Amino acid sequence: MRSRSGGRTITVGIIGATGYAGGELVRLLLNHPNVKLAGLYGRNRDHQPIAASHPHLSGSGLVIDQAIPEADAVFTALPHGIAAGMAADIVARGSALFDIGPDFRLHDPADYPRWYKFEHPSPELLAQAVYGLPELHRDQMRAAVDGPNTIIGLPGCYPTATILTLAPLARAGLIADLVVDAKSGASGAGREPRADLLFSEVNESVKAYAMFSHRHTAEMEQELQQQGERGPLASREANPGVAMVDFLPHLIPMTRGILTSCHVRPTRPVTQDELDTLYAEAYRDEPFVQFVADPPSTKQVLGSNMCRVWCRVDPRTGRVLAIGVIDNLIKGAAGQAVQALNVVFGLPETTGLEGYPIAP
Repeated sequence: MRSRSGGRTITVGIIGATGYAGGELVRLLLNHPNVKLAGLYGRNRDHQPIAASHPHLSGSGLVIDQAIPEADAVFTALPHGIAAGMAADIVARGSALFDIGPDFRLHDPADYPRWYKFEHPSPELLAQAVYGLPELHRDQMRAAVDGPNTIIGLPGCYPTATILTLAPLARAGLIADLVVDAKSGASGAGREPRADLLFSEVNESVKAYAMFSHRHTAEMEQELQQQGERGPLASREANPGVAMVDFLPHLIPMTRGILTSCHVRPTRPVTQDELDTLYAEAYRDEPFVQFVADPPSTKQVLGSNMCRVWCRVDPRTGRVLAIGVIDNLIKGAAGQAVQALNVVFGLPETTGLEGYPIAP
């Protein structure tokens, strides 16, 4: 059983350190005052310097090993289905597991063959996992450290931006119909070489993909339905629009960033004053969510763990437009993982994440 940090050093291992999210996680943890990296693991990369995968981290002197690290916390940044098979061994050693992949995000084991095409090998662990979006599940994450198996399923990048953008509306039971139109930089597609991600294919082009089938849709529906159930109406019928989210992602020619545009037909007429109050109250005390007066851009959050959200009612149509932006590799992956580590181990939530966005 793990205990709160009490200011002590937390040992951390990373499995899957060679991808984009893994590299960002290494970079952030190297600057974390309460963390000691206990080891990096990469398949078929025994004794390989981290600089081979991430030249910008060459000064760290870190080397990848094939021995899974023993540590207070283990992060997995792996293709879907792999972390689920390793989880039982990791938690049996007494490590808290933070999965940056999708293997512990969805609560229902039946959702995995539907969305990810594999049978979950550890449904008993899946039942204990907490969805690691601190703004929604902070108390559950804090309580997880007292259980026999601490497993945090960290959210995907599109769901992080979309759920934070829509959560106040969902809690108020205001989503009658929902269309999510989102754009992501190319780093969101991962680091594996693919012909459709070559510079000459992506540059000066925008394309929609995974129409009607993007895997992150399941997270959006799961979490937004839960927010409605916890709101004042306390009913699964409170937000009929979140049971079947229309989600259309796009790949755009930039390296990193996500912008999600959420088109909502409300369950009843709303005023701008009501929306302003909902969002201000929801995010007043959140260190990494800003409710802003003007439509945000991805450049405003680049390199930071910040999410910026904006919401307006169209006085002509009565529809609501809500927009959110994040850096997909920070708040959408590695930064959120560090934020979750801080929550679970009782550290100030902003520890190691205080940096401002990068501009220009």
